[in-house]
Amino acid sequence: MIVLIAPEADIPNEIEILNNLFQEGLEYYHLRKPAKNHEQHSAYLQQIEEQYHNRIVVHFCHELVNSFNLKGIHFQEQKRRDVLEEGSGYFNTLQMTGKTISSSFHDPDTIEKCDFEFDYHLLSPVFTSISKEGYQGKGFTVQHIPKKIVGMGGAMVENLDRFKTMGYQGVGVLGGVWNSENPLDSFKKINTAAAAIF
Repeated sequence: MIVLIAPEADIPNEIEILNNLFQEGLEYYHLRKPAKNHEQHSAYLQQIEEQYHNRIVVHFCHELVNSFNLKGIHFQEQKRRDVLEEGSGYFNTLQMTGKTISSSFHDPDTIEKCDFEFDYHLLSPVFTSISKEGYQGKGFTVQHIPKKIVGMGGAMVENLDRFKTMGYQGVGVLGGVWNSENPLDSFKKINTAAAAIF
């Protein structure tokens, strides 16, 4: 399982590259654009070929699931705490049938103790980040946690087998694709390698 996180700031030809990535088999695209408002998120989604909308998970503007056929919604850590504390009422206005719900974590213990049943959990940083300077890897192992956990931080073709050994069922990628000279080529390599490992 490969989860590709959006570059925080828009990059040249991003939508064109993204449509090509979907064509090459990208199944989980996390749309994480904290600077964009609802209108800008909507405009971004409208540029993507409609047949690929069901592979997109939104981090912000969760209500977009009501107007686009999206894969699901994702909770940043603080948002998760806020929502879980106020109970399930958060989902009352969202059309969530058949959608995924995932969340970000930065500590395996928090995943283990979390009572909410997420479809999968993003845990970071496993190895030192490619996209965030000074974001040192913690080497978290998660074999003891019976939940679907996707490791993030420093994921490359060369270390995917280590993620598997440490108990992960997939990897989240950002810098390994978007920071490369050829994002499409980089994704194809990591996707092919991951298919053989996970």
